[in-house]
Amino acid sequence: MLFQVRLSASLVAVAVLAVCAGTCAQAQTTASPTAGNGTYVASDPLALVRYDNRYDFSMAPAYRHIKAGPNLLQGANLGGLDASGSYWLARRLGVQATGRAYLGTSGAAPNLFDIRGPFISEYIFAAGPEWLGPHNKHGALIAHVLVGGAYGKFEQDLHGHVADVAFYNDQISPVVVMGGHFDLNRSPRWVFRVTPEAILTHYGTNYGAKISQWDINTAVSVGVEYKFKKKR
Repeated sequence: MLFQVRLSASLVAVAVLAVCAGTCAQAQTTASPTAGNGTYVASDPLALVRYDNRYDFSMAPAYRHIKAGPNLLQGANLGGLDASGSYWLARRLGVQATGRAYLGTSGAAPNLFDIRGPFISEYIFAAGPEWLGPHNKHGALIAHVLVGGAYGKFEQDLHGHVADVAFYNDQISPVVVMGGHFDLNRSPRWVFRVTPEAILTHYGTNYGAKISQWDINTAVSVGVEYKFKKKR
């Protein structure tokens, strides 16, 4: 009899402990964000991502491939900086402007003056429409076509021997920039941005049998974008 009483008391004690444990666990699960130390509060840094900003600005190290002459076998791989800004007219339609500088060395045609790897540079200013494609809180695809001018500086290391190395002359060319952005949101304001593009230019030569032609080459930049708080 005594054994049964002790067993019953033990079972009651276990049941009470189980109920207390369940109550504590439920209290921890439903704890509010203002609970004391030790409470885990889940947060989503992208919960407030919206595509309703009026302005944004991006800055990125940039790469561009170019041919410094109409018949050169070797191209030039230039590095530089891409600064771009957007003004959004509607949810999906905006206007983008860009300014870029590319610098580097280029291969040259065989010559008698021992000119190898001369330094060249290019500066691009363009603007045009952009379109917001598929997007969510994690990221977006944005397409653009920009039109403007490019200043190609090819002669600075040639000492007057432009024709001997088969380069273009220094000049301003029309430019078309076709491509878009792959955006990865890191917060409601900051975005990691990759921009692959094709750049179309029309340079020419002013010596011998004058040649001018359209060249299309690749470019890419990788950087960050900031969305300003002003909304549409």
